[in-house]
Order: sequence, then structure tokens, then C-alpha cells
Amino acid sequence: MSAATEEKHDTHEHGLSDAGYIKIALILAAITALEVSTYYVDFGPLFMPSLMIMMVVKFVMVVSYFMHLKFDNRLFSFLFYTGLGLALFCYIVALATFKFFIA
Repeated sequence: MSAATEEKHDTHEHGLSDAGYIKIALILAAITALEVSTYYVDFGPLFMPSLMIMMVVKFVMVVSYFMHLKFDNRLFSFLFYTGLGLALFCYIVALATFKFFIA
């Protein structure tokens, strides 16, 4: 097997190696652990904003790398990020309806 063929097997179609995917998976696992820790540790008023930020970061990482949106047409990214914006809007409206933000 030639060196070019071996190199092709080490990286995926869009240029991210297996080690890159493992690093991203470890980052996602660490963020998930932080999200779970919000249940056990009192974050005070930063509770909901921290969860929202971690949710957005995980969403962007998953759709960018595991769903390959980083390497696809920008229209697909626009559609996914528009959906994310609508979801955030719905969460915030629902929480405001239940007066979650009032101390």
C-alpha cells in the first residue's frame, strides 16, 4: 500500500483525522460533565445562561464536525443555525412565561 493510500485512510473525506474526532468527542464529554454538574453545584443566577451557552457550543461543534456542516454549503449551515436561534427563542419565551427570570 502506498503512502498516499495510507494517508487517505487516516483522514476522513473532509480532512479531519480520527484523532481530531476523538478530541472533539472529549471536549463534548467535558461540556456534558459541566452541564450535569449544574445540578449538584449552585451556580446562582448564572445557572440558566451557563446551560444555554454550553448547549449552543455543543450544538455548533456537533453540526460543524460530526454532521460536516463546516465543509458543506453555507445554506445548510444557515438552516441549522436558524433552527438553533428559533429553539433559543422558544426556550427563553417559555422560561419568561413561567417567570423564571424574576428573582
